[in-house]
Amino acid sequence: MAQIKADEITQLLREQIANYDSKIQVDEVGTITSLGDGIARLHGLDKVMAGELLSFPHGIAGLALSLEEDQVGAVVLGDYTEIREGDEVKRTGKILSVPVGEAMIGRVVNALGVPIDDKGPIAASGMLPVERLAPGIIDRQPVREPMATGLKAIDSMIPIGRGQRELIIGDRQTGKTAVLLDTIINSAKNDLVCIYCAIGQKRSSIAQVVQTLTEAGAMGHTIIVAASASEPAPMLYLAPYAATAMGEYFRDTGRHALVMYDDLSKHAMAYREISLLLRRPPGREAYPGDVFYLHSRLLERSSKMSDKRGGGSLTALPVIETQAGDVSAYIPTNVISITDGQIFLETDLFNSGVRPAVNVGLSVSRVGFSAAIKATKQVGSTLKLDLAQYRELAAFAQFGSDLDPLTQKQLNRGQRLTELLKQPQFQPLSWQQQVVVLFAGTQGYLDDLQLGQIRGFEDGLHAYFENTQADLMAELGKKKALDDEMRNRLHAALKDYKAGFMAEATATVTT
Repeated sequence: MAQIKADEITQLLREQIANYDSKIQVDEVGTITSLGDGIARLHGLDKVMAGELLSFPHGIAGLALSLEEDQVGAVVLGDYTEIREGDEVKRTGKILSVPVGEAMIGRVVNALGVPIDDKGPIAASGMLPVERLAPGIIDRQPVREPMATGLKAIDSMIPIGRGQRELIIGDRQTGKTAVLLDTIINSAKNDLVCIYCAIGQKRSSIAQVVQTLTEAGAMGHTIIVAASASEPAPMLYLAPYAATAMGEYFRDTGRHALVMYDDLSKHAMAYREISLLLRRPPGREAYPGDVFYLHSRLLERSSKMSDKRGGGSLTALPVIETQAGDVSAYIPTNVISITDGQIFLETDLFNSGVRPAVNVGLSVSRVGFSAAIKATKQVGSTLKLDLAQYRELAAFAQFGSDLDPLTQKQLNRGQRLTELLKQPQFQPLSWQQQVVVLFAGTQGYLDDLQLGQIRGFEDGLHAYFENTQADLMAELGKKKALDDEMRNRLHAALKDYKAGFMAEATATVTT
């Protein structure tokens, strides 16, 4: 019989006590009771939070959306074919968050902030929850600073301010994305970080956007959040919230950011799909009852912060695609009522060669000229009136042939102003260039030109002011308003340029 020595036992016990590690890990674990179409129903997760991140097997994440009495409805963020009924699901205790910071700029990421551009991992400076409460009334200030798009038709008549939410609405193929891309390209010189969020688009379209921005040298201040049409609905649902969280990082550090959602119609459809699969009761057009809140809680996060909170801003340009120009459908009216105005792009205008195809009558900015530079306001307010009168007269002029001279003059002016507002893609203009060219239009310098000459007149005008009137442009940049002295100098310069232009045109005709 082996002898038991007391001192050996004591030694062993001492070692056991010294090495004892009292870390007890308690995982709250649930089971998948049913699974299908990207929706998992879970049993056993009694204390789970709404919007909490869940850990499924094979490294797949999920999101708790429906908290019911006896089960939890979760959406699977990834390939749900890898998991099975009966698998274990763990709580993470974390609300779904995305990486934010300077390192995100220039990158293409998915709705979870994971890079998809093959440029390696992102050294993000922190994480922010995708769902956050919008800043309160006291933390905000009114929209006063301009957020220039570089497009004459928008900046002069429907100006957008930093911290505003301006809806871009129109049928498919009317140039909605083109307006967004022009704005991104124009923002390089305005110290604005742009976040372009593609929701439910073809991968080829997203690749084209990346290529366009790279060629224009605009990726240096842009983040692209892509949730393509081939991804599951939960990713499309999360993408705009993730993009907003990335923009909020810049807003909260006193910088200026612009977030674009392209487009929210597909976002609402993805949410409808999730809601119907979660067995939530359908409402009008089978959308769930909270589809208004879906977009209002997203767009309210865009704001101009008070000086006490750093004075940063987050501007939103949501896009809505209409069917056959029906602005009064469910989702379009919802988003129109949330935003501070809309830019309506019309198919007929687009097809007749007016690009950007902005319908000035139906487009409005509820912030108005309070967010515009004074000089832009001075030329823009008369421009809008001239165009409104032209549209009314053009409708009447179709019926009668004999028009009095005044009506004829207004029709001529309107045609030339419409021609003047056309702008080639990816050629944004500075506000000084816009003021000069629109001043020429509203003061009648184009009235005796042929419509075909206007494009050449404008191109030459920009070159002339850049080369020979640089001091006048610098003075305009300082004053930011048209006083009598500035008007006189502009008139003198325009007369000088026009005389040269007409002489050149006559010489061309004679040869």
